[in-house]
Amino acid sequence: MKTSTRRARKVALPLIALLGPVLMVAPAIADGQGKELAHVRQATALFQRVEVAQAVHYHPHPIVVGCIQKPGVGAMGYHYFNMDLLEDVSPPDALQPEGLVYAPGPNGQLQLAAVEWVVPSGPWHAAGNTAPPSVLGHPMHILNPALGWYILHAWVWERNPAGMFEDWNPNVICP
Repeated sequence: MKTSTRRARKVALPLIALLGPVLMVAPAIADGQGKELAHVRQATALFQRVEVAQAVHYHPHPIVVGCIQKPGVGAMGYHYFNMDLLEDVSPPDALQPEGLVYAPGPNGQLQLAAVEWVVPSGPWHAAGNTAPPSVLGHPMHILNPALGWYILHAWVWERNPAGMFEDWNPNVICP
C-alpha cells in the first residue's frame, strides 16, 4: 500500500505543478483569454522575488503603502509600481503592467499574486480620451477617486475566487 501511495505522489506532484497555472486561469480560458493571460504570466515570471522587481524599478508608491485590504471583502496585498510606466499616458501594455501586487506568504515572505495596470485619469482625459482605457478587452475603472487612477487587476499568480479581474481577493490576508 505504501509503495502505491509513493508512486501516486511521484506522478501527482509534477502533474499539479504542471497544471497549477492552467487551473488558475481556467475561468479566463472560458472567456477566451487563457493565451493572453499566459503571456502576462510569462512576462512577469521573473518578478517572483520582490528584489528582482526592485532592481528593475518597481517600488512602493508613497501614497499606496502597506498591505491594502477591505475588511469583509478581501485584500490586494503590497503594491510595487514602476513610476516610468505609471506616468505614461498611452494605453497600457498588457505585458508591461505598471504595478505588481505581492501577497503575504505563510512565513511573512511576499509572493507575487497579481499584476495591476494603471493609467492616471487626469492626463488620460487631457489627451482627448473620453472612454476609460482598457486592457485585454476589459475596461479599467477608478477604485479610489482621491488617487484618480484607472486600474485593472489580473490575479495571474494567486487564485481569486471572486474573479480573475476583481480588485479584492478573499484569499489574500494582510497581517
